[in-house]
Amino acid sequence: MTTERHPLRTELETLTTEAFRPELAEIDTLPTLDIARLMNGEDAGVAAAVALRLPEISAAIDGIAARMAQGGRLVYAGAGTAGRLGVLDASECPPTFNTGPGQVVGVIAGGPEAMVTSVEGAEDSAELARRDLDALGVGPGDSVVGISASGRTPYAVGAVAHARALGALTVGLSCNEGSALAAAAEHGIEVVVGPELLTGSTRLKAGTAQKLVLNMLSTITMIRLGKTYGNLMVDVRASNDKLRARSRRIVALATGASDEEIEEALGATGGEVKNAILVILAGVDGPLAARLLEESGGRLRAALTTAGG
Repeated sequence: MTTERHPLRTELETLTTEAFRPELAEIDTLPTLDIARLMNGEDAGVAAAVALRLPEISAAIDGIAARMAQGGRLVYAGAGTAGRLGVLDASECPPTFNTGPGQVVGVIAGGPEAMVTSVEGAEDSAELARRDLDALGVGPGDSVVGISASGRTPYAVGAVAHARALGALTVGLSCNEGSALAAAAEHGIEVVVGPELLTGSTRLKAGTAQKLVLNMLSTITMIRLGKTYGNLMVDVRASNDKLRARSRRIVALATGASDEEIEEALGATGGEVKNAILVILAGVDGPLAARLLEESGGRLRAALTTAGG
């Protein structure tokens, strides 16, 4: 009697991220230090795999930044580990770059509950992805990044396909060549890191690769939008004691001013780092600093040029 093989099993066997490595079949018998060395060696190649995709990553960033400069949003969509990484990157943008509510958003198959537990079947639903994007009101001004290690996850592929039909810029981030996700997107980014140490455990190298790329997408986009001054986070939101101390240090690094001058400038600008730097470097008052920054689209270098004008 023959048993017909499930088509999904056949599909998975063709994916690099799912490949079995017989040379590691007895890894569980090795000393802990040897396993750690093996794992560290595996991770060492991830950055090189990302480097091969820098042109595609850069093109995606330029597209995202152009839309965000016009008021568009950056939306990450994925399931499981990929979805969690998107939510993580989105959640770090407000304190780091003072992005507005909803400016950078992460949606995960199964909703918030899926951040901490598995929501069965959610990743298999392209319709769920469409509903999640429609709930956000995604449109032509937005950018949607679908994230999936395999590049076949229906939720991620469905999100990108739907977003593209709505006129949004789309990016498909996967870790397999020839993926459905990359094909569905305007910008396909396929970072091929090879088979995992544990067969199919794509939270490992694939997850690390996705984290690196998402860091680039958000960080360089924010640089392009003027959210930094040099390599200083001048739009940081001082929401706790550590960030308030960091704010003072950033003003000091940017201006070389004394502690007294820094406190006075931050007091005159309601604690806004970018405004305080402009007050000190351009010799203007708080209200004028705010107006110059508004007229320059929040770009400190441009405001400084106008003030020195």
